[in-house]
Amino acid sequence: MLKSLLKSEDTDRLVRAFASFGLSPNQWTLLSLVPALIGLAALAMHSLVAGLICFVLSGFIDMVDGAVARTTGRATAKGAFIDGVVDRYVELMLYLGLLFYLGRGEFLFLPYEAWFLLLIFGGVMTSFVRAYADHRGLVKDPAELKRMGGLLERGERLLLLYAGMLLGILDQRWLMIAVIITALLANATAVQRVLFALRYGRS
Repeated sequence: MLKSLLKSEDTDRLVRAFASFGLSPNQWTLLSLVPALIGLAALAMHSLVAGLICFVLSGFIDMVDGAVARTTGRATAKGAFIDGVVDRYVELMLYLGLLFYLGRGEFLFLPYEAWFLLLIFGGVMTSFVRAYADHRGLVKDPAELKRMGGLLERGERLLLLYAGMLLGILDQRWLMIAVIITALLANATAVQRVLFALRYGRS
């Protein structure tokens, strides 16, 4: 969904100047871990504004690495693999940071930890279903794998949580509401992908 709104050519034009910095795409990818780690520490110290700024910066650097790779003609399968792995670690740091920030509590009859477990599981399953469908040969066509998308991919998950963090500056309950919505939609997306794979596999 997000990728359809923000095409790679648009982001390339925005960040093409960063290619002149001399860093390789993989170095840009690894660099995105730095603000994420600082953001995790900021959230653990109960600074929601600083945490939000750091994770948005990490996301911007994540856009830069792909744009640099395309602009310089250095896009590789290894680079895409490293980028995907680092993305998941950044996402985990965001979840941990938000949990540290919120502390212990209960919302809609469940402890915060349960909602975050659902959030992490939904995020993992969304990626796993696509990879496992490919691994098992159920969906092999790259075009069909892309069509598995669903309601909420990684970019949309992050945008929802960032919006919740922004609103959470005014009232912490909005942050928890964003976590819950993201957790539910992430798991719904995983189910969507399962059904897509089963339908495609029967055809």
